[in-house]
Amino acid sequence: MSASDRQPLGERSFGRRKGHKLSLRQSRLVDELLPRLQPDLSQPPPDPLTTLFAAPVSEVWLEIGFGAGEHLLWQARANPHAGLLGCEPYINGVAKVLTAVETHDLRNVAVHPDDARDLLSWLPEASIARAFILFPDPWPKRRHRKRRFLREENIAALARVMQPGGELRFATDIGDYARTALLAFMREGSFAWTAQRPRDWRERPDDWPQTRYEAKAIAAGRACAYFRFRRR
Repeated sequence: MSASDRQPLGERSFGRRKGHKLSLRQSRLVDELLPRLQPDLSQPPPDPLTTLFAAPVSEVWLEIGFGAGEHLLWQARANPHAGLLGCEPYINGVAKVLTAVETHDLRNVAVHPDDARDLLSWLPEASIARAFILFPDPWPKRRHRKRRFLREENIAALARVMQPGGELRFATDIGDYARTALLAFMREGSFAWTAQRPRDWRERPDDWPQTRYEAKAIAAGRACAYFRFRRR
C-alpha cells in the first residue's frame, strides 16, 4: 500500500517521543545509522521483505513498541535467521537500540521510529512470521482507553500482515488490558489463543526474555500475563 493510499489514523496509541538529551554518540547514530536501518515507507516494500536487512535472513519478525530494546536485541542475537523489524516512536529507546546494533554489529535489525500503524499499512500481506507487543502503554484512564493499541482495527491490520500459522505474543501487567485485548482478539477472529492451561499464560516461556518494564511490574507486586496467539 502506497503512502497516498493510507487512511487517516486517528488518535495515536503512544505517549512522548523524546526524553533526556541524547549523547553525542546517540545523536550521531540517529543521524547516520538510523537512515540505513529505517524502511522507506514512501516506496513499495522490497520483494521479498527479507531483503530489507543487511544480513541474509529467512523470515521477518515484528516488534511493536520495543521500549529500550532489551527483547528486540535478545531475539536478534538469539535468532540470526530472523530479521527483527522494530517499531518505537520514543527516540531515546531507538538510540539505545542503534548503540547496540553498532556495538555488536547486528545486521538483522531494522527500525521504524514512528507510528506502528503506518508500518502495518506498508507491510505486504502475510510477510511477518512472528510479532511481539510486550507491555504496551495501558492508557489506564477510562477516557484514554480508546488509545490502547490492541483494539479490533489494529488486530485486523496485524492479521493482514502475518503469515498463516504465525505467532503473535502479547504481554501486560494490567488486568483490564488483558481482558479487553482478549475480547478484541475473540471478536476480530483471525487469531486463536494457544493456551491450554493457566500456566501457559501466567508463566513467561524461556525464549521470551524479561524486559526492564516487566521487572519493575513484578517488583511492584503486579502479576504479568503472557499471551500467545496463532494466526488462523
